[in-house]
Amino acid sequence: MRTPVLDVLRPALHLAGRAYFGLRFRGAENIPADGPLLVTPNHQTYADPPLVTIPFRRPVYYMAWEALFEIPLLSWAIRRLRAFPVTVGAADATAIRQAVRLLAAGEAVMIFPEGGRSPDGRLQEFKLGAFRLATAHGIPVLPVTIAGGTNSWPPGRRLPRPGRITVTFHPVLPVARARDPKAAARGLADRARAAIASALPAAHLT
Repeated sequence: MRTPVLDVLRPALHLAGRAYFGLRFRGAENIPADGPLLVTPNHQTYADPPLVTIPFRRPVYYMAWEALFEIPLLSWAIRRLRAFPVTVGAADATAIRQAVRLLAAGEAVMIFPEGGRSPDGRLQEFKLGAFRLATAHGIPVLPVTIAGGTNSWPPGRRLPRPGRITVTFHPVLPVARARDPKAAARGLADRARAAIASALPAAHLT
């Protein structure tokens, strides 16, 4: 099963990203070819989901802020990219069930553990939802670092400017099913955050 829109646009998106953002990928060999996977990048720009997905050769589903699905053209586009809505700041049972269903089917699901874009590029505290899913069901986690995005497309700017963005895929964190997923989630979140922080400039660490 492929990701049709990205399969068509991937080469052009990659070329445009390299030309405009100096886009570079590191560690793409760490992306598992199959099996259930939680992808947990930091979040700097609106372009993060498609940029992170370029090196994948498998479908990736995204949890996306529900308000984005109220914008007609954008809603159509992100649904084509396999996004599904989540209510930010609340326990969204529908979104969680959707994620569990996809993971049980062996799919990759991307969740931004900061919960939203960083306002200044600095790494924010992680919410535990994605990591509770991982520890409850024994799902491996792929931490991903996006660096340079805020310089090109800071919050409040309507369109991005040329810059240099580097996306680093870290080694997968294996996860065993935990008897107490809530307690285990904190440690897993700390491990993922440390991996992501390792590829960020010191100025972007809190």
